[in-house]
Amino acid sequence: MVMKKEDFLAAAKASVSPVDANDAETLLNDGAIVLDVREPAEFIQGHLPGAQNVPRGVLEFRVGDHPALLDTDKTILLYCKNGGRSTLAAHTLKQMGFDQVRMLVGGFDGWTGTVHKVEVDPSVYR
Repeated sequence: MVMKKEDFLAAAKASVSPVDANDAETLLNDGAIVLDVREPAEFIQGHLPGAQNVPRGVLEFRVGDHPALLDTDKTILLYCKNGGRSTLAAHTLKQMGFDQVRMLVGGFDGWTGTVHKVEVDPSVYR
């Protein structure tokens, strides 16, 4: 049987701890590690305050050598554009031994607006 993306997402969602934007902001204020699993071009256009970019495609390869991914007991908040990649990334980190993994529901699209701050790379001219 061929598995589809929906199958992978359904399996991943069962192990993921979702949080909304307000709870995510609380996690930020409490010192959670924030990982943006979008591609670098997306990250430079805007990201959550203090976020570090570790694209979903290289996540497994960065565990163990990325400073943000050395302590499996730290709270990690993951997000992508709208939740798909971060759901899979959160599931992967759980499988790799990270217990305090949270995923921002709605991703960056659910975060942006007038209430929550966004950082933009200084090289981006608007």
